[in-house]
Amino acid sequence: CVVVGDAKPFIAALITLDPEALPGWLRSKDLPELTPAEAAQHPAVLERVQFAVDRANSFVSRAESIRTFRVLDSDFTVDNGMMTPSLKVKRQRVLDEYSGEIDSIYSA
Repeated sequence: CVVVGDAKPFIAALITLDPEALPGWLRSKDLPELTPAEAAQHPAVLERVQFAVDRANSFVSRAESIRTFRVLDSDFTVDNGMMTPSLKVKRQRVLDEYSGEIDSIYSA
C-alpha cells in the first residue's frame, strides 16, 4: 500500500494484492481462481480491502483517514523496480508509474 495525498484535498491509497496469498484467500471464500488483475476488480475482494481500510482508519483522525483507494493489478516487487532489494517501497517510482491512476482519483 502506498498512501497518497500531498497537497490534495484528501488522503487516498494505492493497494496491491499479494499474489501468493490470493489463491488461498479466494478458495477460503469459495470464489473462482482469479488473476491479481481480475481480483482487483472483483466485488468480494474490494469489499475485503474496504474492510481493511476501514479498520486502519479507525486508528486515525478523519483528516488522516484514507477516503478512497485503488487496487492495482500488479504487486510492488524488486523485479518491476517498485521495491528495493531490502523490500522497501520506492515511493517516488510508484508515484511516477501510477500518476495516471492517482490523477483519476482526484479528478473524479
